Parts: sequence; structure tokens; C-alpha cells
Amino acid sequence: MLNLTAAWLRVALLAAMLLTGSAAGAKPSAILIFGDSLSAEYGLPRGTGWVQLLSGRLAKEAGQYSVVNASISGETTSGGRTRLPQLLQRHRPSIVVLQLGANDGLRGLSLASMRDNLAAMIEASREAGARVLLVGMRIPPNYGRGYAERFAGVYAQLASDQKVALVPFLLDGFADDLEFFQADRIHPNERAQTRMLDTVWPQLAPLLRSGRR
Repeated sequence: MLNLTAAWLRVALLAAMLLTGSAAGAKPSAILIFGDSLSAEYGLPRGTGWVQLLSGRLAKEAGQYSVVNASISGETTSGGRTRLPQLLQRHRPSIVVLQLGANDGLRGLSLASMRDNLAAMIEASREAGARVLLVGMRIPPNYGRGYAERFAGVYAQLASDQKVALVPFLLDGFADDLEFFQADRIHPNERAQTRMLDTVWPQLAPLLRSGRR
């Protein structure tokens, strides 16, 4: 009886060691950043964009997460809608940060199509088990003030309808200050990246605690 008890203790100890080792080597949950040039380090030194700064902050404050930056300069919501399913399947993210639409607005594309594309990406992300943070943008009134206002309204309406977290404006607080922009006056410079992260973080942090659905 004593030998049998000792054998069971050894089995239990081995199982505990295996579980501990598995947890220690577990792959961090992924945060998929899905955006355009504003998230793709356009015109910036490598490793200085807000997404890379986010990786550094997560390493200090939420080490169970890793960041996958799938942003592409020039990306539209139509292109993003096509690319996203494969990325969701490959990376199985816990959180998707959806930062698209600026190029739709700058090209004067259909806002109805932009809304449909963003909605489809939100739904696809949720179906894949991820929580979504929608990052909004605003555009100058090149196509008329009405278009610019309707453009900004797409994000607020989507966030309300889909019940997702929203960053109303990625460039909040410095959009009119040229000191924070590159020579093209469109893309934020290195100095602006910390401010962009600080704008995203308050809405992202609660999702980090929630994890996968």
C-alpha cells in the first residue's frame, strides 16, 4: 500500500512539473495591429513607431501579450477586408486593433463601402475569438465639410452599433501642429509616436485584462 501511494505521488509530481513547464513556455497572446502608414512606420527610423513603442510597454506591463504589426502603407478598408481572414487564421489574435479608413477618406471613396468593410472586419475578428479596438481618424475638408463630418461619424456609429471600444481620433491633440509631422504634413514624425500610443492605450488597456472571449 505504501509503495502504491508513493507511485501515485510520483505521478502527481510529474504531472505538476509538466503543467508548470507548459505554462512557462506558453506562447503569448497576440495583438494584431491592422492599419495603414500611420501604424507602419512610414518615413520613420525602424523601431520608432507607436506600434513598436506599444511592444515595449506591453513587455513591462502585460508580458503575456505579443504584437503582430500587419499594417501596410496605402492600405484601404477594401484591401484590409481581403487580407484580414488569412491573418486571423495564422496568428489567432486575442485582440485586433483596427486602424484603417484614412486612405479611403483621402481618396474620396464611398463612405458606405468604408463602413461595410470595417463592419465586416469587426465581425470576422469576433468570429475568430478576438476583441476589437477601432481606431478612428479625421480628414481635412478637401472634399467638403459634410464629407469630412460624415467620415468621422462612421467610426462613432460603428463603435455604437457593434459595441466595440473606440479611439475617436489617433492624432488627437496634435493634428494641427506641424511640429509633429513629417515634411509631407500628413504623416506624424518620430516625436508624435509616443502621443499616439498614449491616445490608444487607455482604450486598449481594458481589453488586455479581458483576453479572449
